[in-house]
Amino acid sequence: MPTTLSPILKEGIYVFTTVSDPMSVPRGIALMEFTEDEGTTLITRKEDADQLGLSYNYEAAWITVSLVTALDTVGITAAFASLLSDAQISCNVVAAFYHDHIFVPYYRRIEAVEILSSASLNI
Repeated sequence: MPTTLSPILKEGIYVFTTVSDPMSVPRGIALMEFTEDEGTTLITRKEDADQLGLSYNYEAAWITVSLVTALDTVGITAAFASLLSDAQISCNVVAAFYHDHIFVPYYRRIEAVEILSSASLNI
């Protein structure tokens, strides 16, 4: 049965930044924190990154897919990426426990929401 994604556009501008010491950033600032060999990636509100003097080069909009998906659902990330890729919109997907969260270029946010809203998936 086809399923709608029901995307929700969050307010604000979000950025991806990296720090060598995640403890140097106050707790609660990062929406997402992931440690890699090269450093720790943080997703934060742009104003928080600016206030802390953190560098970034990508301003994004945050879209939450209100459809509750299991972490082992096959193909859901590929479906989002394909829909947006067809429109030449880059996306960075974060899978959380209840929902998937898509970060797209801020200036393409309305178009991305329209594309995701009009889609129905067979999952």
